[in-house]
Amino acid sequence: LAVASEVFPLVKTGGLADVVGALPDALQAHGVTSRVLVPGYPAVMAALKTPETIHTYATLFGGPASLVAAKAAGLSVIALDAPHLFNRPGNPYLGPDGKDWPDNAARFAALCRAAADFGEGRVAAFVPDIVHSHDWQAALAAVYLAFAKGRRAASLLTVHNLAFQGTF
Repeated sequence: LAVASEVFPLVKTGGLADVVGALPDALQAHGVTSRVLVPGYPAVMAALKTPETIHTYATLFGGPASLVAAKAAGLSVIALDAPHLFNRPGNPYLGPDGKDWPDNAARFAALCRAAADFGEGRVAAFVPDIVHSHDWQAALAAVYLAFAKGRRAASLLTVHNLAFQGTF
């Protein structure tokens, strides 16, 4: 399971999206099945073809949420559909005023909690052997997994841009 805040061509602000978008094909060439977990931004949700809800949360960091799986742009995508966190104008990190969303820590912690739920086997639709987190927005998934009781996928963190550290 690749976990990232952006994936090309669905949502892109920099090189992170390019890598996350290219990695599934590169892994498939080696017989590795993967999925990409991303926030359910408006552009992501609009791109999903015949989405299927695979898990629901009565509340996740302040509101209801669901995990929705579908194909989009040739990728196997799972979106964290949490409108209270991700259905906003602007880019993934900044509002229309150019300032960080004040709840970015919680927004991406929710993404990481969902990733850890996959790694702990709580989402039966896909149980990965590895949770591969990309940059600070997904890094907390490895911490959640470190404290998991029972099943725990291995975790890997790739830092794409050390200048962005998610310091709060």
